[in-house]
Amino acid sequence: MQTQRLTFDGASGAKLSARLELPADERPMGYAIFAHCFTCSKNYKAVVNISRALAQAHIAVLRFDFTGLGESEGDFSDTTFSSNVDDLVAAAEFLEREYQAPAILIGHSLGGAAVLQAAHRVPASKAVVTINAPAEPQHVERHLTSSIEEIEQCGEAEVVLAGRAFTIKKQFLDDLNQQSMAEVIGSLGRALLIFQSPDDRIVDPENGNQIFLSAKDPKSYISIPGADHLLGRPEDSEYVGASIAAWAVRYLGAPAKPARDESTHHGQVVVRTGQSRYHTEIFVAGHALVADEPERVGGADTGPTPFGLLMAALGACTTMTMRLYADHKKWPLERASVTVRHDKINAADCAVLKPPGQALSILRVWR
Repeated sequence: MQTQRLTFDGASGAKLSARLELPADERPMGYAIFAHCFTCSKNYKAVVNISRALAQAHIAVLRFDFTGLGESEGDFSDTTFSSNVDDLVAAAEFLEREYQAPAILIGHSLGGAAVLQAAHRVPASKAVVTINAPAEPQHVERHLTSSIEEIEQCGEAEVVLAGRAFTIKKQFLDDLNQQSMAEVIGSLGRALLIFQSPDDRIVDPENGNQIFLSAKDPKSYISIPGADHLLGRPEDSEYVGASIAAWAVRYLGAPAKPARDESTHHGQVVVRTGQSRYHTEIFVAGHALVADEPERVGGADTGPTPFGLLMAALGACTTMTMRLYADHKKWPLERASVTVRHDKINAADCAVLKPPGQALSILRVWR
């Protein structure tokens, strides 16, 4: 995968910070936009995991910070739900100008409500995805209960959300109360995929049901039991990303498997790595593989290590040879199993086997 740093003008003119996740060959079969949750950012781990899962499936994703959040310019206190929707439309227009119009809009929490609103203003969008989203934007007021009276009387108040202080103005509340989502969802006119955790303690799971009932076909609902509202566990966000990728293919009009690299042919292997640490994509005669390193050594554990791939190659070669020989001899071989183990031996224990100061790796094969 490739991650590009970008900026574009938001609806208010503020420079918005973004990241574009692209497949390693930079030839996506479609583009998506990701809208993060209320007061979150584009760099929240769940957002990154979902975006990279889609990029690995050859769907490019633009994730960006709304005005006044993360690395974007602007004053958060001057924003509203409607201004977030405007920023989403600006992001779509930027993609269309510089790359390709987005076919998929993805939103997490309040970002989910925002993409439902924005879809009507993004003509190229074919599919919308919501993740633990409220059925109405007014749901946010539940987290401002202790400050609503002060906001109404003084025009603004400082509130603490997720351990951080934010200034919320009366215009934010007024804007929320002007929104009506049922009609918007009912006239969406796009495929809709709803993710909702039954264990969500921030947005009542009933919200997912309300969105589903308001929507018209085609619509799908995926429950993610055990997940918290922010998808804090990596396995939850990775599952969501893989599920979106499998579902979106139908609406992108593209093949279900990653595009083959035309530069590879028999006897040639192309290996590419980007800015995402050790994550590496490998193209072998048109087949795509992934290599990485475990998290304990700084990788993201998105694929086997180089030694793991080497051991897999040795094991595959051995089992294929056994199958070939058995077929040639007409032996009734049902299956062949090979276990390969890699060890690193301390330099002091094997000085006679190699030059001093160098590590020695040994591959052992059991049949």
